[in-house]
Amino acid sequence: MPGFEIFLVFTAALMSFGITALARIYAHKANLVDVPNVRSSHDTPTPRGGGLGIVVVVLAAVIILNLIGEFSSMVTLALLVGGALVAVVGFIDDHADVLPRWRFAVQVVAAAVLIAALGGMPPLVFGSTIVDLEWSGDVLAGIFLIWLVNLYNFMDGIDGIAGIEALTVSLGATILLWLDGATGLATLAAVVGAAALGFLMWNWPPAKIFMGDVGSGFLGFTFGGLALLSHAQSAVSIFVWSILLGVFIVDALVTLVRRVANRQKFYEAHRTHAYQHAAIRFQSHTRVCVIVGVLNLAWLFPLAFLAAQGYLDGFVAVVIAYGPLIWMAIRYKAGVVPLGPK
Repeated sequence: MPGFEIFLVFTAALMSFGITALARIYAHKANLVDVPNVRSSHDTPTPRGGGLGIVVVVLAAVIILNLIGEFSSMVTLALLVGGALVAVVGFIDDHADVLPRWRFAVQVVAAAVLIAALGGMPPLVFGSTIVDLEWSGDVLAGIFLIWLVNLYNFMDGIDGIAGIEALTVSLGATILLWLDGATGLATLAAVVGAAALGFLMWNWPPAKIFMGDVGSGFLGFTFGGLALLSHAQSAVSIFVWSILLGVFIVDALVTLVRRVANRQKFYEAHRTHAYQHAAIRFQSHTRVCVIVGVLNLAWLFPLAFLAAQGYLDGFVAVVIAYGPLIWMAIRYKAGVVPLGPK
């Protein structure tokens, strides 16, 4: 990675760390504090909204990458508008609850803007079979993007987990994108990881500040945007991104399916994800975060690498990657209401 990109990534980490510190001061003054309740996984009142640093740093990087010719004006506009919309509604929601229908409406607009900038989604490749979904591919891409926005919010439930996921997924994505020659997207992925690291310095257990909806929704949109952009550019495919994000995708999906099957209100706040059960069992947020990081780097990244380099079919690699993750989600009772203490 050339010198300027390295400087940009290093600066991103420092800026994120500093802005998160300012966000913590603001949260205390504005009484923007999460008070523990029966659905919480923490025991002490903690300020939220620390993800604002990630938002500011990543959006600034998008502008810089456009100025140096890495991103087209359309891609830049889509990432800026879509990301800003998701972040703003998250910021408002951190202060006062936003009705779900308004959050969803904003997410639809953000997804539509990004997909329009892509000019439609390219075909999917299953082995030697090419499937062109035409207009339905755009719809599925929009659903995928909106799902990731909400998924990341659902999975941000214990200290450090959203940050360690962003850091390790970004690291893997940076390597794969760089190897594929997608230097602009690789640099943006590296900036996302650096910004997550700066935030994580404040959020590592025991957390001094939470990410909040402003950060979690934005990260979901950004990862979804990177995935769709790289797939559209025939760089790292959507299958590879699904592998890199496998821990969050599988836990959220198994939890959702079980809650729906049990006729629970799946859209309400809860603490029934597998990672939350694991935190209760281990009595440690740190241990769960380390496990997530190890799974991402030691299990999912090697499979993503094999798929990205063409040694393994992308869809087959997803199936292989998800098998143990589904087993772990079921073993740790994803979707089951916990009986023990937090």
